[in-house]
Amino acid sequence: MAFGIMRNHLAARRIRPGNGEPLPRFRWWQLLSRSVRTLTLRAPDGTVSTYAVDVRQLGDRDDGAVRARLYLDGALLSFSTVPARFPVPGGHIEVAVNTFGLRRCHYVRADGTQSQLVPHPASAEGRRARLHQTHPGVSRLIGVVSALLVLVGFGVAMPQLVATLSHVPPVADSLGTFELPVRIPLAVNIAAGAAAVAGSAERALRLRTNWLDSLAS
Repeated sequence: MAFGIMRNHLAARRIRPGNGEPLPRFRWWQLLSRSVRTLTLRAPDGTVSTYAVDVRQLGDRDDGAVRARLYLDGALLSFSTVPARFPVPGGHIEVAVNTFGLRRCHYVRADGTQSQLVPHPASAEGRRARLHQTHPGVSRLIGVVSALLVLVGFGVAMPQLVATLSHVPPVADSLGTFELPVRIPLAVNIAAGAAAVAGSAERALRLRTNWLDSLAS
């Protein structure tokens, strides 16, 4: 509990007020480098507000830092380096990234329930979501394949990592060394690494990343 309070306090300190500049138009060349997700909230008086979170995964041009920008009805309300936690009516929006894109972009209500923000239709996430809506069977198949690709990459890399670590003197002295029964060719390592990256990138489009995806990076 104390850790969560401290984390929220640090996240709040990172928030800076926006200057009201308009949300930039999504361009086709930003397909794999930019994420925009939206949230529509209705106030008790019936007023509807649209929040948008804009994240450039490659970082800002001036300093390279990755920031999440929060827009209210198209105007910049605030921004923060990630991970970010923006207060909004009825709860807050949490934003986190990893090597492959967004890891988290959720609206967390005051009662603890949460939901993902809606991806911009022109973004890679939006196109992936549309595929799931129009061809759910194909979408599920792609999801299974992407998970398998990550597992294959992990399965190839982990034994080699264990073998390498086992030769570190303190480890070797206490646990002994481990030798691979076969030598894995460089081409297989490259293919397995590429498969893991591809699988993790696809999973990031659906905010389905976990610790295995982190190892792929």
